[in-house]
This record gives sequence, C-alpha cells and structure tokens, in this order.
Amino acid sequence: MVTGELMHPDNQHIAKPGPDNPGFGIYLHWPFCKAKCPYCDFNSHVRHQPVDQDRFASAIISELELYASRLKGAGRSAPVTSVFFGGGTPSLMQPAIVGRLLDAIADLWTVAPDAEITLEANPTSVEAEHFKGYASAGVNRVSLGVQSLYDDQLRFLGRMHSAEEAKAAIKLAQQHFARMSFDLIYARPHQTPEAWAKELDEAIALAADHLSLYQLTIEQDTPFFALYRNGKFELPDEDTSVALYEMTHERLAMHGLPNYEISNHARPGYESRHNLTYWRYGDYVGVGAGAHGRLQLANGRLATSNERHPESWLKRVEQQGTGAIEEEILTLEEQSDEFLIMGLRVREGISLGRYEKLAGRRLSDKRIDGLIEEGLLLREGDRIRATRAGFLVLNALVADLASG
Repeated sequence: MVTGELMHPDNQHIAKPGPDNPGFGIYLHWPFCKAKCPYCDFNSHVRHQPVDQDRFASAIISELELYASRLKGAGRSAPVTSVFFGGGTPSLMQPAIVGRLLDAIADLWTVAPDAEITLEANPTSVEAEHFKGYASAGVNRVSLGVQSLYDDQLRFLGRMHSAEEAKAAIKLAQQHFARMSFDLIYARPHQTPEAWAKELDEAIALAADHLSLYQLTIEQDTPFFALYRNGKFELPDEDTSVALYEMTHERLAMHGLPNYEISNHARPGYESRHNLTYWRYGDYVGVGAGAHGRLQLANGRLATSNERHPESWLKRVEQQGTGAIEEEILTLEEQSDEFLIMGLRVREGISLGRYEKLAGRRLSDKRIDGLIEEGLLLREGDRIRATRAGFLVLNALVADLASG
C-alpha cells in the first residue's frame, strides 16, 4: 500500500519535480489484452488461456531488483516520484498483484510521499470492479482508455466497451482515485469539427482533470493499415485535421484544460508527472515485456530495451535475470537529439543551458531566431518552446534545430 509503506523519514526533504528536476519514474509493462484494437501498434498480446500473473510478477520484481542494484552501485539514489502501470491492459491484473509490485518498489527505493501511482485501465464493467482494490493497493491515479463517447465509433475502433460503460467507469474512478484521466481518439472518418466539439463538451462535462486526445493515425502491421490501404475508409484531409487540432486546443483552453504537451491537456496541477519525467528527459526504469528505460550510470546514460514477446521475455528473465535484449550507452549527440525531441513536445519547452551541457555545444542562435520569425518557436530567457504552429511541424522543427 502507498499509505505507510511508501513513506520514508527523509522524504520531506525531496525536491518537487519541475522543469529542471524531472523526477525519477518506474514503468511496468503488462502486455496482455482481451482483444487487439485494429489501430494499435503497442506491445500488446491476446492470450486465450489464463496468464500466470504470479509468475510474471516475480519476473518483473527480478528486473526491479537488478536495476535497483545497478543504480545503487553507480551511486544513484534518486527517490521514486512516479510509478506507471502501462500496457497492454494493466487493469487485467489482480489488485493483489499490483500491491505486490508496489511493495517491491517500496522495499527497493525511497518513494516520495506524494508519488504519482498510475494504472491504465479499460472501462469494461469487470475491470471497473477492481478499482477499489487498486486504490487499496496504492494506485492514486487511473488513466482510462475510453477512445470515444459514441457506440458506433467505439465499434469502428474495435473497443469492447459501450459508451455507457465508459461513463460509468469514469464516475467510479472518480470515487476511488484522487486523480484520473481518459483518452479519446479524434480525426476519425467523416468527423467534422462540429461533431468533435460536441464530443469534447461531453468529455469536459464528465469532470475530467486530464484528457489525452490523439488524432487517429494508421500504423503499419495493424488491421487498420490494410483496410485503409484498400480504401475501406478515409481519414479527414489535412485541412480538416488541422482544423480539428486547432479547435481542440482552443476549446480545452477555454474550459481550463490547456495543453501542456502536444496531445495532453490538464487543469493546472493535474498534469501527468510520470509522462513529464519522460518529456523532461529524466531517468526511468522500464521493466516488463517490451519496456524501455533511460538511466544515468557512472559510465554514461544507458538506454535499455526489453524482449517484446511476453513468454520469451519471461523465460529470459528467469534464466538470465534480465529481459533486456539491447543496452547502449548513448552518445552526447544521441542524448541531445532525444532531449530536443522529447522536450519540445511540452509547452514549457527546454533549457538551452541544459541542451548545451548534454550536447557539448550550443544551439544556433541564428536558427532559433529564424524559427521565431516563422512563428514556430518562442524564446523566454534560457528557454525555448514550440508554438501551436510549431507543434504541427514538430519533427521538421526539431530536425532544423539539431542540424545547426
């Protein structure tokens, strides 16, 4: 449980996470789903036989122990400021398993008293019934994969819940968790700005303090890719997609949920602390099948990548103590590129001084000034950040800056 077990007498001295203090996160990947959504290219897998949750939890704990030991050996003792159960569908886990994993983290690290503990969940009635158990185990934030508030759109997206189930799960989550978020997918076939505005208003009325709003994209090796390529459906054209994006930002800001990242909106103080650790280029341990991590060790910044196939990952951990199939010390150029890519996704932007420290060189003032003149960047003291127009062409903007 979070209350009690995750406290530590020195925690009152832990600095609050912020732009210059990214925090330290732990990501746990649960790779199993009841069904594979046709748009999804995440590392998720369907199993028609019961999963041995205790065995998978033991393997996750083995990886946690390994990274705790490595960090301790490198003299790294940052407190945990966030834990995130992602997937897959973590809400298929038994609450007792979630509690066991949180207890293991508390045994291995100092955990901040206000640590954010998030679990992703699907809003089916069976999984919603677990909410009380997750809260008792220590989860204090839930992220619901709602995706749409309309039944016909949920069927198109391959979701297994109804709109009414989603709304009921949102209300139930608000009863058990101090903070909650839910996802919606927009820029769906034939969707107009007017229809999306109506759905947004319904979402806001559900009293969410955080919304993640993603435009539908067609990824290779998904069922949607083949359907789209064969002309079975069309997405909104570029002008409509831009109009949907612009309207999304304007409407959410008007209702007190401004974007703090390209696709994420929150009331002030309700931003996802764990995701901000990624975007602020902080350290995080990644455990479970397909998980990635970034850790500063004595010999440099380590990038870790785990085996994606769940049973292969499990066997690897049980035989070798780790599911990692790749570990790499990042070069200064790789670190500075990642810092740019991640940091400019966020409304607060990046510190030019921190970039210089990572890269060993300054960003070109000439390029920065040129992008400011184009309306793509803003400069505020030591920080630069993308404008809304800059967010729309972020990859090109980052490439331009990095090439200087």
